Amino acid sequence: MDAVTIRVLGPTRPAETYEQPVDVPARLRPWFAAAGRIPDHATLPDSFTHAPSVATTVVLRRQAPDRRDAMVIGPRTRAAYYAAKAPASCLRLRIAPGAVRPLLGVPAGEMTDRVVPLAEFVGPLAEFTERLLHTEPGAVLTVLEHELPPRMSDDPAARSHRAVLAAAATALVADRAGVSEVAARLAVSERQLRNLFTTGIGLSPKHFARIARVRRLLIGPDAGPLAHLAADEGYYDQSHMTADFRALMGVPPSWFFEGRLPAPVPCEDRVR
Repeated sequence: MDAVTIRVLGPTRPAETYEQPVDVPARLRPWFAAAGRIPDHATLPDSFTHAPSVATTVVLRRQAPDRRDAMVIGPRTRAAYYAAKAPASCLRLRIAPGAVRPLLGVPAGEMTDRVVPLAEFVGPLAEFTERLLHTEPGAVLTVLEHELPPRMSDDPAARSHRAVLAAAATALVADRAGVSEVAARLAVSERQLRNLFTTGIGLSPKHFARIARVRRLLIGPDAGPLAHLAADEGYYDQSHMTADFRALMGVPPSWFFEGRLPAPVPCEDRVR
């Protein structure tokens, strides 16, 4: 098959690429791995690509003039394409591996491919729903930094599980190690690693690695032959990459990077 050169078009970019990173205070890092903000004055396209994601994310959204939402988006196993009906700002707090149950009161596996209002949970984070909705985005993490940690229960076993998950996730994403290799590195069985991922992240290690690999394709260099990208990411060949990409993104990579995307649906249709 001939090499095809691709170029990432602006409207094709995942929503995360429009975010401005926000520092997570040290006291919150056991619970939140990262944070990002899309301000309401940002120049954004009329529609967004929401790529598959390995994280459970708390989203605080404001739409003019006074509509405010607090929702929790679980790990996404397939891409979704949404249209923005009105200008909005978002603050996204990505929950750390293993911290979904302590924060929300449910195992991460119950959140996979779901979007649920924050107020519906029984964990300590839900107690802050109304306050967070009426706090300026720049002050949200300050509020949580001072008031959330005392409400969190923790124990050595839970901390150990979070440490294993964090190390495994780093190895799968950054080191691109295989599941067997990661389990051996961390001195756990593959079965134990699968159980930790299912309850602490909401995905199997293999599915986690698969999503991470496709996400690297989305945010990588702006141009390059598909065959080279496939080799760089460890696919057997370009056909293997195309099949995996289509399964997760809904379209083959050539279509995606040309902007030939599925019709977007309104953001309001996300909560279920």
